[in-house]
Amino acid sequence: MRKTKLALLSLSVLMASCVGAETPPSTEAIKKLIEPRLGTNVKVDSITQTPYSGLYEVRIGSDILYTDKTATYLINGHIFNLTTGADLTRERIDDITKIKFSDLPLDKAIKTVKGDGSRVIAVFEDPNCGYCKRLRQTTLKQTDNVTIYTFLYNILSDDSFVKSKNVWCSADRSKAWDDWMVSGKAAAVAPAGCEAPNDEVLALGHKLGISGTPAIFFADGSRIPGAIDAKTLEEKLKKVKQ
Repeated sequence: MRKTKLALLSLSVLMASCVGAETPPSTEAIKKLIEPRLGTNVKVDSITQTPYSGLYEVRIGSDILYTDKTATYLINGHIFNLTTGADLTRERIDDITKIKFSDLPLDKAIKTVKGDGSRVIAVFEDPNCGYCKRLRQTTLKQTDNVTIYTFLYNILSDDSFVKSKNVWCSADRSKAWDDWMVSGKAAAVAPAGCEAPNDEVLALGHKLGISGTPAIFFADGSRIPGAIDAKTLEEKLKKVKQ
């Protein structure tokens, strides 16, 4: 009986050792499992192991999802650190969507300087975007000492291209844009022969993964999608190294 107990004890220790030494699947193996399960038109860009309870990050473009090591379950949501309050998923998205600000073709944007212009942002807007108008009428109007590069990103209608071209071909582009977005005063029809960078900006926006307007980019390459209030913009600008 004593030998039997010792044998069982040894077996249990061996089993525990085997479980503890189990080699986790490679990220490539998980990718091969989950990609076909997500649909024929879905391309998984990367799989990354996280420190969150055995979860794996599934990156599809700028979207972050999570799965388990068997690719059986899919979690669509944000992970928060309850100790610090940090949105870990948001931080990860911000990291992977960063750009090199100096690579932006600023010659294809409308330049507006307020105050000393010491702080710099780039904003992608559509002339028919209600949230963009609200951003102009409140947040940007209240923000000083900033240089704003506005890219006319026409994604809402064919009419957006026409309005943007009329603004771009105005003698004072910055004033013409504010006249329309803030006061509702349309720019004069563009003279014959005037070319606007509408197509180039549209291609740029697609390359940067901008799916909606407004989209704000900062000097450190980070971005904020959507309209924000003046306080939030000011807090962000204070954190960004210019």
